[in-house]
Amino acid sequence: MKAVAYILITAGFLLAAYYSVIDTDQVPWNVVVPSLLMGLAGVAMIQISNRVQRRETDTVRSNIDKLEQSLSRIVDHATQLDADKGSIDVYDFHGHIDELFMADLDVFVENRESIAHAYGLQEYADIMTHFATGERYLNRCWSASTDGYVDEVNAYLTRARDQFAQSLEMLRYQG
Repeated sequence: MKAVAYILITAGFLLAAYYSVIDTDQVPWNVVVPSLLMGLAGVAMIQISNRVQRRETDTVRSNIDKLEQSLSRIVDHATQLDADKGSIDVYDFHGHIDELFMADLDVFVENRESIAHAYGLQEYADIMTHFATGERYLNRCWSASTDGYVDEVNAYLTRARDQFAQSLEMLRYQG
């Protein structure tokens, strides 16, 4: 869009300048005014493009903040749940997981594409690999809880915490 705008500006003002100096006695306003309007349209297009880009940048920045906050809460909850795992009945873990993690997992998933916009596809892939692994481990912990497998709950909860922490560290390193 900006390339077209710059072409309009250049062509519009060059045409207006050219036609205004061809005849030194009389300016052909019927050609000069539309040429100037074409150049002004290009200026307006650039202003609109810059405004849209600023708005997109602000949205991405806001989404990155949401991602970091939600992932930080996920790590905090996983750390706390991992520390308390000895005192929680194995059959209660899935309820705690639903209560503590679902909202933040949803926020992260809804805003995850901003990572690629802000930092690039490779960083997105690296961060999401750890996040997805943590999420799979958390799901395994949830399933093990419903089946009553305490050893699996303990092992996969620790693994999930470590993967989420790695994802958070990578996200913070990018910012």
